[in-house]
Amino acid sequence: MKKAYLSLLVLFATPLAQAQQPAAAPQQQQEVVVTATKLGGNVYGIDGQGGRMAALVGPEGVFIVDAQSARVTDKIVAEIRKVSPAPLKLLVNTHVHTDHTGGNENFGKLGVTIIGRPNLRAQLLNPRPAPGNGQVPPVAPPAALPVVLFDAATTVHLNGETVQLVPLVPAHTDGDTAVKFERADVLMTGDVYRSAGFPAAAITNGGSVLGTIAALDRLIELAGPNTKVVPGHGPVVDRAALVFHRDMAVTVRDRVAQALRDGKSPDEIRAAKPTADFEQRVGGPANFIAQFVDGLITELSAQRR
Repeated sequence: MKKAYLSLLVLFATPLAQAQQPAAAPQQQQEVVVTATKLGGNVYGIDGQGGRMAALVGPEGVFIVDAQSARVTDKIVAEIRKVSPAPLKLLVNTHVHTDHTGGNENFGKLGVTIIGRPNLRAQLLNPRPAPGNGQVPPVAPPAALPVVLFDAATTVHLNGETVQLVPLVPAHTDGDTAVKFERADVLMTGDVYRSAGFPAAAITNGGSVLGTIAALDRLIELAGPNTKVVPGHGPVVDRAALVFHRDMAVTVRDRVAQALRDGKSPDEIRAAKPTADFEQRVGGPANFIAQFVDGLITELSAQRR
């Protein structure tokens, strides 16, 4: 959630003039537009505030992937209602971050059964500092917690669709899940894969850069030639884009590994810019580059000890 900051205007005037100065109005939060876009079969992608969600709709109930921000739950439900009057039934979180779990409590109070990994539940109950800003989220209330836990491949049959819940090795976090809608041929990756930006392992949440590369291999195994690959953030892509992303990550990993074998220091490796020839095509936040390279240096160095 964005913080509103109140600017203080210091006036070099008489006290009377200062007293007559109207108080600054609080900054208004920008209105969020929530949209649902058909991905395939009865599966819709939902964009609003937070990581991309999905909803499988049909007469047996609605299966939801992720929950975005709590402040847009009503809008999300309204968008789902445009395509299905069926009750909201199940929700699975791809990982713990609040842009994917923030609406959990609201959905739980609507009677939705929340599904997730044990490590995800543990981190909702014992929050860790968020990547980037270091802020510790509040402890999740009971209604926000997964009540059905899994750590092995799990299948859900609903509305004529086969939904595969695929636990991944520690990658973006230590509780990541990919979701494959078999009939619709749609693969939800969570933040293990972003179609714009270098791999972003949340180390404070048990993530791993090398684990992310291994998880990308698993995502490629799950994707077919016509699969719509739906990242946690960024445009929907195909399997070829996923393969490129994995190959890029492997190439940079190998460059950093070779530099370490050659006795290069971390500063020398950073100065050599091992990501330079990929940066224009990969795009995304600039700080992801340094995080990716530094993560590789740390994890590959630890393997050498």
